[in-house]
Amino acid sequence: APHLPDGRPDFGGMGAWYPGFSGNIAETTWKGVHSADKHVDVPFLPSALELFNERVETLAKDDPEAQCLPVGVPRYMFDPYPFQMIQTGDRLIFIFEGDNYPWRVVRTDAAAAHPKNLNPTWMGDAVGHYEGDTLVVDVVGFNGKAWLDQAGHPQTPQQHLVERYTRTDSLTLKYEVTIDDPGAYADR
Repeated sequence: APHLPDGRPDFGGMGAWYPGFSGNIAETTWKGVHSADKHVDVPFLPSALELFNERVETLAKDDPEAQCLPVGVPRYMFDPYPFQMIQTGDRLIFIFEGDNYPWRVVRTDAAAAHPKNLNPTWMGDAVGHYEGDTLVVDVVGFNGKAWLDQAGHPQTPQQHLVERYTRTDSLTLKYEVTIDDPGAYADR
């Protein structure tokens, strides 16, 4: 995998990344959207299950993407539209195609920390650090309006993400995300 002169992995390069489409992150193979209580093993809290099923039953009429609103993270990483990553010395900037062309900034300087009084947003507040060839991004401060995926899995302002980006070779970007949202999902 390519590296920058300072040894960090080069996520920017000279092009765009094309994520694989995953309309339902709870399934390993896209089978369409179905009621969660019958088809998908997700540890929903009762209110989140009710909201998810309402979204399915109303054919996702309130999907932020259908209203030209940002879809948030991690959903941008599962949408079929390309994105670019631009690296500077102290941040990584994501520019997403599709929707209303939003961007996302991940602060990577050693002093980066989440502010005490966060202003909740669609993308949350992101702070990253490098672990070898992997960028680890900690994200909090969500407004709770985005959907985790096209299927309609909800998120709340309590959501906390840990994302891991690893460039395994010049053409491959591996993405992993851990979702912790005690406002919508129970621990297993």
